[in-house]
Amino acid sequence: MRDWSHAEHVRATGVEIGRMADVLRDADMSTPVRTCPGWNLAELTTHLGGLHRWVAAMVRDLAERPYDRNGTDPGLPADPGGYPAWLGEGAGPLSEALLSQDPQAPMWSWGGERRVGFWSRRQLHEAVVHRVDAELALGLPVSIDEDVAADGVEEFLEVLPYVRWNPGVAELRGAGETISLQADTGAGWVVTLDPDRFHHQRSLQPGTVTVRTTTSADLLLVLWGRRSADDYAVEGDAGLLGWWREHTGI
Repeated sequence: MRDWSHAEHVRATGVEIGRMADVLRDADMSTPVRTCPGWNLAELTTHLGGLHRWVAAMVRDLAERPYDRNGTDPGLPADPGGYPAWLGEGAGPLSEALLSQDPQAPMWSWGGERRVGFWSRRQLHEAVVHRVDAELALGLPVSIDEDVAADGVEEFLEVLPYVRWNPGVAELRGAGETISLQADTGAGWVVTLDPDRFHHQRSLQPGTVTVRTTTSADLLLVLWGRRSADDYAVEGDAGLLGWWREHTGI
């Protein structure tokens, strides 16, 4: 695994937004997105493109509190056929806003890091997961760069404690049980359930339950609920893994 800079996260975000815009070009925007129940491609696209514009505005202003996402006009085209291009156009202003600020500059975020750098990383992995959603909806092959995916696994584990809108996260406690996430590429993490919290560390050790996949991309999709853990090797207490997955929806 490698460590990422703020600028690298921003550049990779732009690449991922462009990839999703390409995936959506000429697609039927009414296609259901099975990994986001109740949404179609149009709703998935407007969610992500609106998010980019919302984040860009807050980063530009170093906002101390969240802006009203419904309070500004994102410039959405009247014709859904224009949504893919509109999505792609949002990458430029988002990148410019993020690169214009010191990644350590304080601002509001919903995670543990109240600084600009939270948003460059969060927007990368938001774009990756929703690009996968679009590809799965259209029956296209899914591919995620290994370095991006490994960073995404760690980012998921870092932000999970702050997912206040899922009450199940507050129940992720235990008596030292461990969930081990291992990829054949050499990336690995172990989550430990303590009586008052859960925490994670990079580790290649097995756990109370261990999930073994080919790549970090597989692990990322399992964590985000885009793939079933049943598709991969599970060793140990499968019930613990099922309980973890039930409580970790973001």
